[in-house]
Amino acid sequence: MVVRGGDHGTIPMPDARKRPCSICRHWFRPDPRVGARQRACSKPECQAARRKKTQARWRAAAANRGYARANRILKRNAAESPPEPVRVPAPLHRLPWDVAKDQFGAKGADFIGVLSILLLRTAKDQFRAHRIDPTRVPGTLPLAPAKDQIRPAPY
Repeated sequence: MVVRGGDHGTIPMPDARKRPCSICRHWFRPDPRVGARQRACSKPECQAARRKKTQARWRAAAANRGYARANRILKRNAAESPPEPVRVPAPLHRLPWDVAKDQFGAKGADFIGVLSILLLRTAKDQFRAHRIDPTRVPGTLPLAPAKDQIRPAPY
């Protein structure tokens, strides 16, 4: 930015629009097309990190949580040929998915498959939270906490 002053000619003024990148913290000049809304510099790694944060924030929003799953199910069932059954982990692969597809349709079977996978993961997480204590005899109750030997003073 240049300010013109009477006899002094041109006086260079510092560019007040410079700002630190929210990712790498280096100073940069925002693109004039973006202006004050630009928070990250134009380095590819900063732009990728900014995009990653923005997408994670969008996915975490309550209105968008199931978007990816629902979109995959809709795309699978929009194909001209009938889609393959949903790939599910063991032991779910032993269930009769062709019967579910006949009874509930392709979308219904896909929904049941995704729901089953979610329930299986949740159950596995619960089992991992309760570790087995190999030093105890199975089926016994935990020991009661030790009682104090000091008796309260009579009043």
